[in-house]
Amino acid sequence: MQLSFLRPLYDRPGPWCSVYLDASADTEDAHAALDLRWRALERRLIEQRADEASIAALDRVIRGHDPMVGDYGLAVFASHGRVVLSEYLSAPPLRDLASFAPLPHVMPLLAQRGEQVAWVRVIADRVGADAMAVSAGGVPRRAHVAGRDAYPLRRAKPGGWSQSRYQRAAMEAWHQNAGDVTAATVELADRVGADVVVVAGDVRATGMIAAQMPERWQDLVVRTDAGSRAGGADQTMLDDLTVQTIAEIADQRISAALDKFGVQEDVGAGLDAVVSALQRNQVDTMLIVDDPSADGELWIGSEATEIAVDPGQLAAMSVDDPQRVRADAALVRALVGTDAALTVLGADEAPELTDGVGAVLRYVDRSTPGRGNG
Repeated sequence: MQLSFLRPLYDRPGPWCSVYLDASADTEDAHAALDLRWRALERRLIEQRADEASIAALDRVIRGHDPMVGDYGLAVFASHGRVVLSEYLSAPPLRDLASFAPLPHVMPLLAQRGEQVAWVRVIADRVGADAMAVSAGGVPRRAHVAGRDAYPLRRAKPGGWSQSRYQRAAMEAWHQNAGDVTAATVELADRVGADVVVVAGDVRATGMIAAQMPERWQDLVVRTDAGSRAGGADQTMLDDLTVQTIAEIADQRISAALDKFGVQEDVGAGLDAVVSALQRNQVDTMLIVDDPSADGELWIGSEATEIAVDPGQLAAMSVDDPQRVRADAALVRALVGTDAALTVLGADEAPELTDGVGAVLRYVDRSTPGRGNG
């Protein structure tokens, strides 16, 4: 998971208000329920001595957000009277929470986001297509592509002196329309950096579109005859296939990260080793087991690489005023500051990961903890 979307949280000084709440709008009293939940969290922030300006900014965003249908949640982060990041959660958080701390509490957000897969889905027929693209950050883009040629789009029935002429015209029209759809699909895929392109609908149209995709996209195309552009068409099968395809890509990424970690032979394993690697800007991808009950702490200075398991380490780095913070918050800040990635694992995916954390390293040298000096 790339973490650049979190950078605004570390471009401003703390302390930070971090709020997670269930904002589901699936009942008649949803608005009143949201108000009660927010009021409870507001009281917690006041008890933690959060500043009034930040609480007021949170209030405006939470009360004024654009409601979604069904079950969902909100994650909102504010500092010094300004909401810097507000995210919809695809499901309510495990529990509502509010914290006021030197660093934003982002781990629940990252655990729920999981691996972000950018994708494009095209539902095509021989006239045109409807396309949807979602970036790795979850920003949707839509397009409607109308083919240039609407006549003739059906091949002529056998017989008649003009049969071959109309058949050729129909095939040319199909190819031209497929070309227009392909061009629009590639543009969307390039724009969002798609990891997969699902091409669905009419068998003939999907075949032509897939065949015309540039070589760099050929291996990323998934073709299916599920889905239709017809009004009121049931898209359940296509939705299921899309979700399955995205999940498979996410699983492949997690497996690849675990494989890379495995070949390091315990280098980068455990909290001490990860912290040391972050100090050296060695981490390419950090692995962490999602544990909502985790309450470990680390020490930090003002810079991303100023992170340590005890304040004495920071004193040796000439850090004058170290702060003690949540361990996961300190680790994520260091990842963002060093352009490293994160892979969040379930407890069953890495049951023997030391301290629940490890790192795939960018490089290994003699000073790397866990590496022999022979």
